[in-house]
Amino acid sequence: MAKHKRNHNKVSRNSAVNMPATNRNYKDTVFRMLFSDRKNLLSLYNAVNQSDYNNPDDLEIVTLENAIYMGMKNDLAFIMDTNLYLYEHQSTYNPNMPLRDLFYICSEYQKLVDKKSLYSSTLQKIPAPNFIEFYNGSTAVPDCAELRLSSAFEHLSDEPKLELIVTVLNVNEGHNAELMQHCNTLNEYAQYVARVRHYAADMSLDQAVERAVDECVREGILAEFLTRNRNEVISMSIFEYDKELEEKKLRKAEYEAGFSEGEKYGHEAGFSEGEKHGIELNSIETARRMLQLQEFSLEKIASISGLSLDEIKKLQTNEARSDS
Repeated sequence: MAKHKRNHNKVSRNSAVNMPATNRNYKDTVFRMLFSDRKNLLSLYNAVNQSDYNNPDDLEIVTLENAIYMGMKNDLAFIMDTNLYLYEHQSTYNPNMPLRDLFYICSEYQKLVDKKSLYSSTLQKIPAPNFIEFYNGSTAVPDCAELRLSSAFEHLSDEPKLELIVTVLNVNEGHNAELMQHCNTLNEYAQYVARVRHYAADMSLDQAVERAVDECVREGILAEFLTRNRNEVISMSIFEYDKELEEKKLRKAEYEAGFSEGEKYGHEAGFSEGEKHGIELNSIETARRMLQLQEFSLEKIASISGLSLDEIKKLQTNEARSDS
């Protein structure tokens, strides 16, 4: 692979941005803490972009420390080779990530063009944005997927006039093998998270996290990082896992509240009472969107949505009828 080079004549933006630092207005995450290290972040960038930069100083960190939206902030923002990258970690499925990133990128651009006139005849150049979500929740998702802002537009009848695409990468253990192979830190992070979840199924969360940390240190998995930051990592891991469980409860409550709507749609889609019993609205909607993309096999759609292959075929037939 050819080595990439870049122009090192950077514009100073120190007045607007800083390296990520602990901000107690929200709870930090192990992912953000781990990849706030420039060397680790460069390794992750190289793995995602299939590049081979070797100087961590090539990364120009532009994370906005005061940009907080809905109690959360962007995990990592940086400029590399004149492109702007927003990296976000999620442990639960979040279809609103494109909208969140839209708010954030507007704040980012506002900072980058501060004190420059937008009314002049000179075109103000801005770095091209890239949006990546690293997902490690327990809900099954494909290795790589896309979330589009236009999916949130009501009654969209033409090509969207505004679009923002978030690439979602599944970074759970056993997924995206090539990505993990090229970023050992990400691979070891996935192993750590998998052990926390595994032990939490049979013991208290406190015990599960401590056991996972001790075991990983003994086996050389994130050993230096976990040893140096043991207490903070344990505290953050407990908070993250508790938050994940609470959000799962919220999703369950949302499903139960919308079950009657799901039954209504199941009837309109042609399912019998027996077939539509227990089918979640989200599962049907997921299958519908995957069918519309025409990029997945029926077996893959069934695996991801949780519907049976026969249900997918019936949905496909009804979608074809509605389009004709």
